[in-house]
Amino acid sequence: MAPAVSSSSAAAPAAPAPKQPLNIGTALPYETRTAMHIKGLVPSAVEDFSAQETRALEQLKAKGTDLEKYIFLSWLRNTNIDLFYRLVIHNLKEIAPIIYTPTVGQACQEFSHIYPFLAPPNTVDGLYIPLDEVDNIDEILSNYRASVPPGCVPETTVITDGSRILGLGDLGMNGMGIPVGKLQLYVAAAGLDPARCLPIVLDFGTDNAKYRDDPLYLGLRRERPDDNEFYAATDKVLTALSKAFPGIFIQFEDFNTPHAFGLLDRWRNSTLCFNDDIQGTGSVILAGFISAIRLAGIPAQDHRVLFVGAGSAGVGVAKQLVDYLVIEHKIPEEKAKAMFWFVDSRGMITANRGDKLAEHKIYFARHDNGSTQCKDLADTLEYVKPTALIGLSTIYKAFNEKILTRMSQLNAQNRPIIFPLSNPKTKAECTFEEAMRCTDNRVLFASGTAFPEYKVPETGEVRVPGQGNNMYVFPPIGLGAKLAKPKRITDSLIFAVSKSLSNSLSSDEIARGELYPRIERIRETSAQIAAAFVHQAVREGLAQDQFWIDLVTANPASSATSTSPDGSYSKPVLEEVLKRMWAPAESAHQLLAPKLKL
Repeated sequence: MAPAVSSSSAAAPAAPAPKQPLNIGTALPYETRTAMHIKGLVPSAVEDFSAQETRALEQLKAKGTDLEKYIFLSWLRNTNIDLFYRLVIHNLKEIAPIIYTPTVGQACQEFSHIYPFLAPPNTVDGLYIPLDEVDNIDEILSNYRASVPPGCVPETTVITDGSRILGLGDLGMNGMGIPVGKLQLYVAAAGLDPARCLPIVLDFGTDNAKYRDDPLYLGLRRERPDDNEFYAATDKVLTALSKAFPGIFIQFEDFNTPHAFGLLDRWRNSTLCFNDDIQGTGSVILAGFISAIRLAGIPAQDHRVLFVGAGSAGVGVAKQLVDYLVIEHKIPEEKAKAMFWFVDSRGMITANRGDKLAEHKIYFARHDNGSTQCKDLADTLEYVKPTALIGLSTIYKAFNEKILTRMSQLNAQNRPIIFPLSNPKTKAECTFEEAMRCTDNRVLFASGTAFPEYKVPETGEVRVPGQGNNMYVFPPIGLGAKLAKPKRITDSLIFAVSKSLSNSLSSDEIARGELYPRIERIRETSAQIAAAFVHQAVREGLAQDQFWIDLVTANPASSATSTSPDGSYSKPVLEEVLKRMWAPAESAHQLLAPKLKL
């Protein structure tokens, strides 16, 4: 995350920021230019930051394609990090789809072709760890330490092997765009220090011949290792990483399904780690589901939920919804589990379907279907008659007009819940407009990618689609982990995050029937969710930072006697969280004063 360039602000963490280059371009004061002996070497105008931001936004809008915008923003981040984050934070709704989904998908596919143009030569913007260099991991980490200014010790890392990037499949080393993009959202949405964020790609080869045969591909040109070699290599990397940077928060991202579950099971109880595809997706969708249940018009126990897609994300989401029904609505686990059905490429998942089910699918396999087998989504829809349809299939238009219309008919007495969650937009099961038209505008909708607002033709009312974007949850989880330093991330901590997100809607957002807070408020909601995370970590005896233990103990949340995670927090804890959120400098004086002792 361009650790060689950073800044501090009035709201920065208590630890002193390391000394950084004075890289603020045309805003550098005249007297500072004299002291640095660059007078006459740059244009004479001394601009304020707002003028720089106006120019950058003008240039961004002038780019002809989203990929060109992505390249422009990457170069800006690696040359003027304060300007980049001011631009992102002040224009998050417009820029988030460029630095992350959906544009990051195309950027990953083209990564080897655009890499030289994302940053100046030799800029350190993450770690590329080849399989054949894993035994030299200590040297690689030492090289990283030497490449960044003293004090820039990583606190948060996002790590991938590129084997299952979004809905695009195995992109190999090209998947580096995902850790880079995720960490930008950690900074913009929750105020983590960009100088202490470390993107990592495990370059373990690729099974995609397209990239192995591409003459410009920058990764290892070999097939992926078998499981034994994979786990042995990742164990070496993760062990060395934890030793070099004790207490680092590790986010696993976009590993293939078996390895996603395997790595989480292997490390979750011994290391501060988290899988966004399994836990993050489940958390954010649970928050939207909680909101949808409030609005659907039928009791929680009467819902019938049909999932389309049974990968790590789908199963992870469903398990968190089961936990919610058990904890919040006191439904026995077996009864709660029986409220869920799954469809994969072979049809409805049943125990007697005749094929060998993957381990992660067994929990939700139906045993009550008798001799009934449904070969596809349409058949399963008629059999299940769901109240909620959730897509994590990566099948474009899987929720076609016939499926959506039938969902509306099946739920004539209540509002249908339809969540097409696949990313990017080219993999989404349906659009917001399609769901609105086919359900007479009654749908409770959340998607994984951004869709435009919809204007109801009959009334002129403008409806805003819910976006079940993981950026609502993984940044505050990372912030809370950095602050409280819990021993591990438990399911109940993730549950508290979901509850806090569902509680964060404003009265206006609730009145409009929205399922998530407006994206423009994300730093506000991230602080609230991180405060709830800290409270829950202390309540569970997981927090190890004494400051937060003492603060929560002295200022318990109003519902601290509750036996289940409720997402609550106290005002003093929220205030302290806000103080520790990094923000880009808003003036040259603010940025330069601590460095030049002005």
